[in-house]
Amino acid sequence: MQYSIKDVNLFSEGEAKIKWAMSNMKVLDTIRQRFSRERPLEGVKISACLHITSETAVLAWTLKEAGAKIRLCASNPLSTQDGVAASLVKDYKIEVFAVRGEDRDSYYEHIKKALEIEPDITMDDGADLVSTIHSENLSFADNILGGTEETTTGVIRLRSLAEENRLKYPIIAVNDASTKYLFDNRYGTGQSTIDGILRATNYLLSGCTFVVCGYGWCGRGISMRARGMGAKVIVCEVDALRALEATMDGFWVMQLKEACPKGDIFVTSTGNRSVIRKEHFLLMKDGAIVANSGHFDVEIDLEDLNDIAVHRKLTRENIEEFKLKDGKKINVLCQGRLVNLSAAEGHPSMVMDMSFSNQALCCEYLTKEGKNLQNKVYEVPEEIDGEIARLKLYSMGIKIDELTQQQKRYLSSWQIGT
Repeated sequence: MQYSIKDVNLFSEGEAKIKWAMSNMKVLDTIRQRFSRERPLEGVKISACLHITSETAVLAWTLKEAGAKIRLCASNPLSTQDGVAASLVKDYKIEVFAVRGEDRDSYYEHIKKALEIEPDITMDDGADLVSTIHSENLSFADNILGGTEETTTGVIRLRSLAEENRLKYPIIAVNDASTKYLFDNRYGTGQSTIDGILRATNYLLSGCTFVVCGYGWCGRGISMRARGMGAKVIVCEVDALRALEATMDGFWVMQLKEACPKGDIFVTSTGNRSVIRKEHFLLMKDGAIVANSGHFDVEIDLEDLNDIAVHRKLTRENIEEFKLKDGKKINVLCQGRLVNLSAAEGHPSMVMDMSFSNQALCCEYLTKEGKNLQNKVYEVPEEIDGEIARLKLYSMGIKIDELTQQQKRYLSSWQIGT
């Protein structure tokens, strides 16, 4: 085995986390049991660039049980749980290349190590793995059956690549499955972002003014959970339809410049860059807290903030204080990286159960159908999405009604009217 992790002796800590996650991922467990019997991925090589968390470990084990050879690397330098990485190596014999806090060079070196196996399938969270394959024009790309992409930012990047007719193999946008974005993005990001902010700051949200930049599904979830904690929530948007939705959902909606003097906490969740920049920092109140829940660390313009700061220091773990010329202090969480994974543990296992079930079933689908697909970004097949929803309900002990034959005829007919 090859691997590059912090310390293999941390395995017992990681194993406990993995077992806990496993107990809360009933859908993926059902899939794993079938995979173990049928071995649909026998001999398939998978390179996966994902957050190295306990939930990812359950997915990796599921893929191994299906017969796959898998190499893992991190999709964010601060999201790796070193104990989990150690357990994957020692207990599950899965090759991992990830260390929490690794620098940029190490991060990309680990991506290259994950790709050394010349994968049949790639699994990405943010598209750094795929972009490395394309930017370095790696020779084995033409032999890849297909890939999957976990997050909004990655899907945006890959669709851009496809629009330029440069995508070398088909990708399934796991992020766009209903059983992913309606739950993982909304409820998972909402809860884990609040969790990360609270762990980093121990701040009282009740009564504070909480500014959310972006009202996509992640922004919706963050806004909902902040309001649930008693915060007064402001939403800032550039899309008229989403701004209107936020208004109708009962949130204050205004330009970010107007929100800056009011906000106590700011969270970016847009998938874009330089959302909060110099002009905004200068308008913020003393002690403002700024965090990011978008995939990459570009949403908060830290270069702008550093340029106007006269002093910066780490005040406690995951909080860096920037002091401006006028004495005002602005606190940035987790170096502007994903606050939910850097300061907390990411999404709860119960919601990742659906997201990673999509990943597992899409790998099986690509093994069967990858050679018949074009080099473009595909939606998750409806039958996979529907099956995961059914399995999730079953795992929760919930039964739903079925249409009668009369109802089916009515819904498929045009003759019956008033």
